[in-house]
Parts: sequence; structure tokens; C-alpha cells
Amino acid sequence: MSIEAPVGIVLVSHSGPVAVAVAALARGLAGGGATAPVAAAGGTPDGGLGTSSELIVAAAAEVDRGAGIAILVDLGSAVLTVKSLLAEGDELPEGARLVDAPFVEGAVAALVTASAGGDLDAVAAAAAEAYQYHKE
Repeated sequence: MSIEAPVGIVLVSHSGPVAVAVAALARGLAGGGATAPVAAAGGTPDGGLGTSSELIVAAAAEVDRGAGIAILVDLGSAVLTVKSLLAEGDELPEGARLVDAPFVEGAVAALVTASAGGDLDAVAAAAAEAYQYHKE
């Protein structure tokens, strides 16, 4: 199935390697066909731990296909960084949304749903629903 305008996914972590690994895991678990665009925005530009507005903005531009962008984050200050970018209103593409979801499970659910052609609301709902995945 060809996706004409998929929702993009941005994964924001305090660690570059963690963001890259979660993106790779989500791609691998999303199936063998075409997947929606997903980009990692982890760490700082110099490779350190933290979050970077610059990396988040670049990742959002990379995955933007005009259908919206679901942004998933790992920890507190990543939330603040994304909220700040959204409040500024001019650095992230229109339709960018911070999604309240567990980072790993939410990323997989978001990518599977976006790859199946789900709109931004469906992608955000699938990611948030991952809070219900109990491991006991």
C-alpha cells in the first residue's frame, strides 16, 4: 500500500543513541512494507545528553509530509522543549503535536498506525493507548 501523505513521527530523547534505537525498533516492528517517516532527535548537537530545539526542528522538517507530526518524548525537559517550540508557533511545521504516550511502546504504536494510513488523531490515540499495555 502506498501512503500518499502519512503522519510523520519524531522521537525526542535525552540520548541520541536511544532515539535512534527506538526509531529502528519501531521501523522493524511496523512491518515489512512502506512505513511512515520517523526521525530521531536525541541528545545535543555535540552528542551529549540533553534535548535540542535545533535537532527537534530538523527532525520535524525531515518527516513533514503535510499530514501532521506526532512528537513523542522520553523525559520531563524534553516535554518542556517541545512545548516551548509549539508555543512559539513558527519553528515546527503546522500540525505538529506533542503526544502523551510511553516512549517505546507509543513509538511503535504510532508508527504502525501512521504506516497504515491513520490520520494524526488516530496516530496520537494509538500511541496514548500504549499506556494500557500491562506487563504483568
